[in-house]
Amino acid sequence: MKKKTIQIVISFLLFIVSLFIHFQNAWINNGIYILSYLIVGTQIVWKAIRNILRGKVFDENFLMAVATLGAFGIGEFPEAVAVMLFYQVGELFQSYAVDKSRKSITSLMDIRPDFAHVKRENNIIRVSPDDVKIGEVIIVKPGEKIPLDGILVEGNSTLDTSSLTGESLPREVNLGDEVLSGCVNQNGLLTIKVTKEFGESTVNKILDLVENASSKKSKSENFISKFARYYTPVVVIIAIILTIIPPLFFGWATLSDWLYRALSFLVVSCPCALVISIPLGFFGGIGGASKLGILVKGSNYLEALSRVETVVFDKTGTLTEGVFEVQKIESVGISQEELLKFAAYAENYSNHPISLSLKKAYNKSINPNLISKTEELSGLGVYARVEEKDILIGNEKLMKEKQISMLKCDEIGTILYLAVEGKYAGYIVITDKIKKDAIQTIKHLKNNHIKQTVMLTGDKKVVGESVAKELGIDKIYTDLLPSEKAERLEEIKKKTISKSKVAFVGDGMNDAPVLALADVGIAMGGLGADSAIEAADIVIMTDEPSKIVSSIQIARKTMRIVKENIVFAILVKVAVLLLSAFGLSTMWEAVFADVGVSILAILNALRALNVKK
Repeated sequence: MKKKTIQIVISFLLFIVSLFIHFQNAWINNGIYILSYLIVGTQIVWKAIRNILRGKVFDENFLMAVATLGAFGIGEFPEAVAVMLFYQVGELFQSYAVDKSRKSITSLMDIRPDFAHVKRENNIIRVSPDDVKIGEVIIVKPGEKIPLDGILVEGNSTLDTSSLTGESLPREVNLGDEVLSGCVNQNGLLTIKVTKEFGESTVNKILDLVENASSKKSKSENFISKFARYYTPVVVIIAIILTIIPPLFFGWATLSDWLYRALSFLVVSCPCALVISIPLGFFGGIGGASKLGILVKGSNYLEALSRVETVVFDKTGTLTEGVFEVQKIESVGISQEELLKFAAYAENYSNHPISLSLKKAYNKSINPNLISKTEELSGLGVYARVEEKDILIGNEKLMKEKQISMLKCDEIGTILYLAVEGKYAGYIVITDKIKKDAIQTIKHLKNNHIKQTVMLTGDKKVVGESVAKELGIDKIYTDLLPSEKAERLEEIKKKTISKSKVAFVGDGMNDAPVLALADVGIAMGGLGADSAIEAADIVIMTDEPSKIVSSIQIARKTMRIVKENIVFAILVKVAVLLLSAFGLSTMWEAVFADVGVSILAILNALRALNVKK
């Protein structure tokens, strides 16, 4: 960019000298014009020649070269230089705009770790993160990036997660906590046991996502690419017709007059404003979203998100915190302590939030030797053999399927029924808290013209309806198995208007099939959730539902900018093309219609980068 800027400045100064200082010998003026042209135009002419040799004839380089060299041919030296000079100014603006957009996205590339300090044979050696294996121990000093995902086995600190989440608030980590690659250790020496190889780490998956985002084009971009492919040859043919037919067959004006009009026509016809500004608008939208910790996998998803009118939510971990607490224990035939013990032992090998809450409430060490068998019963619960006794723990459906008579609990919360040796032993009530910004999120979605909000949950009706009522959600489906969530989403999609889209928002833990099925899959709290990053089209790196509103606003703003550029560029070009054909505009107006429109469209596209937190 620096080299191009210097070339433009030198060329512009020579152009001004020749334009305003009239030498006695006209060839001196013309020579300065030619020199000015060579400084900024040689590269474009060479590109045009090279592309012609490769079979790619009708591009912007060809149009600029033909128009400017033709202008020299009919003695219009100032116009020839001006066209090339202003075209290069437009290219400079484009380079700046693309660079600004790219920096917004590739600021994420700063999270890529360069090295890892790994403990091997009582020595600490510096190696590439690719060379560290699962189970090895790494040391992270204050100020260093965490190179790989792992568990903290020694030390405590606060981590700067802003590169991943867009949030400035540091996160505290203590012994036993999971730590993620890409975060910066702010203080304290950390010893971390590696749980994932670098290729599978959070940081690497995010980097892959960002690097591939530009490869997935929107319908608007594909349309413009096809439009330019057919449009450019057509205008070249029209320009040739304008040059030959009117003066030779009808005797209208002179050949040089029609050649000048045809050259102006060519300058105007260059589709740069569309070809540059449309992808740049989407690139800006993706970059703006990344500032807020919202990762969009491609402009096609941004375009689809702008047309979303129905948002479907998973409940647990998405609208609620997913942090469960045991609120009540009611036992039958055994003590409450025994009931909780059997529940904790049965759920010992599960990392589900409900299982963790049971173990937390039990608050005693669990002897795995007392557990001889466990089996997960999909959508129902768990069977386990504990202390040589058959334990069943799960929902009401599980009790009915195993034909165990029970006392139904109507309290609000997640109800776990427990049976010992085929006999009903009681129930445990577990509750989950609604996220602090969930209510405002639903309200803002409706203010942003989302016509319907839906919640899908495996919880029983009374729990689901209670949460939906508090949040103000329009429709609720309860008691759903994972497979039934996908069926409900299919039904919702069938009922929507053809052009509108359905978004599904899940926490990425077990929602991968539904995320993939939705028109737009949005994963909440993607920080560390592999399935979220892989299955979703958009990943919100924090646990804030309000970011869903931000992502929809960014998508709609981006599409508005893209449409503005398309309409503006086409209207101005068509108007000046007609004026050029009838000889009512000069090449100066043609320059504005090409370069001026391109610059204005690029500046407009840059607005997509400006987002409010």
